[in-house]
Amino acid sequence: MKVALVGYGKMGKEIEKVAVSRGHSIAARNTATNQDTNLNLNNADVAIEFSHPESALQNITACIGHKIPVVCGTTGWLKDLDAAIEYCKTHNGTFFYASNFSLGVNLFFKLNHMLAEIMNRFADYSVHLEEVHHVHKKDAPSGTAITLAEAIISKINRLDKWQPGNSANNILGIHSQRTGEVPGNHKIVYENDTDAISIIHDAKNRKGFALGAVMAAEWVIGKSGYFTMDDYLNL
Repeated sequence: MKVALVGYGKMGKEIEKVAVSRGHSIAARNTATNQDTNLNLNNADVAIEFSHPESALQNITACIGHKIPVVCGTTGWLKDLDAAIEYCKTHNGTFFYASNFSLGVNLFFKLNHMLAEIMNRFADYSVHLEEVHHVHKKDAPSGTAITLAEAIISKINRLDKWQPGNSANNILGIHSQRTGEVPGNHKIVYENDTDAISIIHDAKNRKGFALGAVMAAEWVIGKSGYFTMDDYLNL
């Protein structure tokens, strides 16, 4: 397949390596500063979008408007996700979004759901999230942390919302740290006076994210509608 890269930073370059290694070609490379009207899609079969939160929506709608399926991994723009999904539906487009394309992270999402269901029965345990990423990451908390937090809130009756910082009463806290070149670390901790239970996902590099995005692009060609990693992995 011919891939248009929308956003050509570190993730874009890693996606390029993985795509080429799997026998695909790069049809176009777009920097994060491209405006939607200037996107080079160059007869691509699919676009993979890893740009900035400020440009994600316009990039997605531009790809859909050009009848190009788009796989998006940009985070920090979810206030506009419903608008992107609606645009996809009304224009009979193809849009695949994930806050994290790593297979391991998506298994971690499933484990998080299961553990939260169990811990809903044990009200003496408090819960909080910790996430660490590289200093170049723009959004905090990470999209992955927000996905984890929203899943916990959906399963634990005593929690109503999340907030950056400490947990308090009915609020789930998310601690964010930006340091060095850490690809991504997420930790969920349940704790009471006697013990603590934690689950951790620690990304070793960006390759897992890139591989997942390329595999999603391979899968989504020929389909129409809005898709997530749940659809792809059938978990």
